[in-house]
Amino acid sequence: MNINLLKKQAGETAAAFVESGMIVGLGSGSTAIFATRRIAQDIHSGALSDILAIPTSLATEAAANALGIPLTSLAKHPRIDITIDGADEVDPAFNLIKGGGGAHLREKIVAQATERLVIVVDESKLVPQLGASWAIPIEVIRFGWEAQARYLEAIGARAKLRMDGDAPFETDQGNLILDADFGAIADAAGLARKLEARAGIVEHGLFIEMARDVVVAGGDGVRHLKRG
Repeated sequence: MNINLLKKQAGETAAAFVESGMIVGLGSGSTAIFATRRIAQDIHSGALSDILAIPTSLATEAAANALGIPLTSLAKHPRIDITIDGADEVDPAFNLIKGGGGAHLREKIVAQATERLVIVVDESKLVPQLGASWAIPIEVIRFGWEAQARYLEAIGARAKLRMDGDAPFETDQGNLILDADFGAIADAAGLARKLEARAGIVEHGLFIEMARDVVVAGGDGVRHLKRG
């Protein structure tokens, strides 16, 4: 299977949920970009009008500007009608691991302001239990990051500082990322609470009970799954 084709199918299917007059959250990553491109095409063709978008990363902001999508901010529009974003893993309850691209802090801020979070993935991202094949990205401040790595290891993870060549990977906010491999996670919500209680951890890549829809592209076509 052509993975890029599957990503394109998922992204463009989800883009069809966008209606004129909406405030739209634009996700980050290799699948969400196909939705962003389709939204831009529909704006320029006249199929969509009065669209304002809020990007979830600097890379998405640059792409939206290049595509001619009008942008706004959460300060001006605190409620977003729909956000289309990708995920690294999706479990049967629509809980997610996100942050493979390092944008999960802004992605979560946008998701929490969104009425309808639509996740677009190829079928390889569906897992029976989170952590099956993906570490949890943990965004931490630079000061004392080693202490956060030790904490993650103390609660059962193998923590590794994400690198970008010879230097630590830096998020859009100037923070670092620890990729924490817990293996299969029995209680994702409980783990999220532990991470949120720790000073120095800015945000984690567990998105619990946030997604309403998952659009999955696979060998048998595109499926639209709805929570509940």
